Formats: sequence, structure tokens, C-alpha cells
Amino acid sequence: MSTARLFRVILPVRDIARAAAFWSGVLETPGIRVSPGRHYFACGGTLLACYDPVADGDELGDGWHHHPSQYLYFAVDDLERVAERLAAAGAREQTPIATMPWGERMLYALDPFDTPISFVDAATLFTGTAPGGPG
Repeated sequence: MSTARLFRVILPVRDIARAAAFWSGVLETPGIRVSPGRHYFACGGTLLACYDPVADGDELGDGWHHHPSQYLYFAVDDLERVAERLAAAGAREQTPIATMPWGERMLYALDPFDTPISFVDAATLFTGTAPGGPG
């Protein structure tokens, strides 16, 4: 049996047009609208799927709720440039770039819908093994 591969992550949003504009600016790609309430962005083999259930004609139910530490993490080659794009796109509570105890250089922010997001320097990704261990 082959290893499972994560191919799509649903990101709940309250305004699909605003979400598409924000993520287009941050990711420097227009993405593609696949339905009235879904806008997809290719992210290195995984799709970021912005989803506005009301715009798609779905029931909102109890709504979407994120835990404050439930981040979406993106690996990027130019962390400083992404920090600039986040600020230009209107990210909130953006932290300065810092190096974590496990060695990753990263920053945190909130998107326009209070979704916790993080961007990590791809050269410093921690992938589950100790430094110097098998990778």
C-alpha cells in the first residue's frame, strides 16, 4: 500500500472574494475559482481551498471555529519577501521572523478571518527527525 499524501486543506472563510484577494497577494498566484464559494490555490502538491459555505449555498451550521494554535504552515524559499507580502495584503498580528528552538526560521500572523497562519523558511524545515538524523 502506498503512503497517503495530503492533497487539499479546507480553509473556512466568511467572504470568498476577500479571501481570494488576500491569498492571491500573499502566494503571488491568482488561484482558481471552482465554485461560487470555493477558490483553490496550488501550494506545492497540496491545494489550499478557501471555502465560504454560504456563498456555495451550504448551511453554515455552528460556523467555523479555529483554536488559537491551529496554524496552517507554509514552507517558503524567501521568508523576508513573504513577510512583506503579508503586510501588504493586510495580515494582522504579524510577528517578526524568529528562529524557534527546533531550528526553524518562521513568522506567525492572522489572515483577514482570524485564521492563524505561519510561514517557515524552507531551508530550516523540521520534518520529524532530530538534526543530523535520518531524514
